[in-house]
Amino acid sequence: MTVLGVIPARLASTRLPRKVLREIAGQPLLHWVYQAARRCPEFTDVVIAVDSPEVAALCESRGWPFRMTSPELPSGTDRLHAIAQELPADIYVNVQGDEPLLRPDHISALLAPFAQSHVDVTTLKVLCTPENIANPNAVKVVTARDGRALYFSRAAIPFDRDATGSVPYFKHLGLYAYRAAALKAFASLAPSPLELTERLEQLRLLENGLALYVSETAHDTVGVDTEDDLRRVESLLAAQI
Repeated sequence: MTVLGVIPARLASTRLPRKVLREIAGQPLLHWVYQAARRCPEFTDVVIAVDSPEVAALCESRGWPFRMTSPELPSGTDRLHAIAQELPADIYVNVQGDEPLLRPDHISALLAPFAQSHVDVTTLKVLCTPENIANPNAVKVVTARDGRALYFSRAAIPFDRDATGSVPYFKHLGLYAYRAAALKAFASLAPSPLELTERLEQLRLLENGLALYVSETAHDTVGVDTEDDLRRVESLLAAQI
């Protein structure tokens, strides 16, 4: 099974402009994401999907493999699909361009469900910290017993009606792996009503009946979306160095 890791590196990010080029611990953010992806042995290869000459120039100067994609593409998944038109693989993994704390364990957990032929797409969850349960920026996920995703929401789900305090909440981690056919199917679908309501792209999969499975990991990540995230990740990476 060939597994291609794709890092969508969009320069015109909305919440933190030019974040893939922002310096963290002496290196651009994209450096840390690419190096983390290269440490994952289950990837057959890793490529960066860029949308600007500036990011392409950085990749070229560092010797990182990249492909130019249209800046008009609306999401990282669309960029992933564009790469799939050029580079064949059995499984495509969307390694978010703002996840420098990626671990090999994340990829192992992400790929494990593909041992079952009926699995179309996979993603990850981690136990939600108490402070994130009510945080709409921390997306929560509820799954069936077999791991199939039931729903994702920015709200605290499931709702603890009796206030028992014993309900486990799971935070969704935005790493995805797609079979080639599922990625093609996703790209052909229009944004769905629930997706537009919650502003969560993965709900398009559920509304259209694609088999999305969620693996649990013990390791949280920090996606870099704000200046505070950037400083937090810099502190964590500096400690590792």
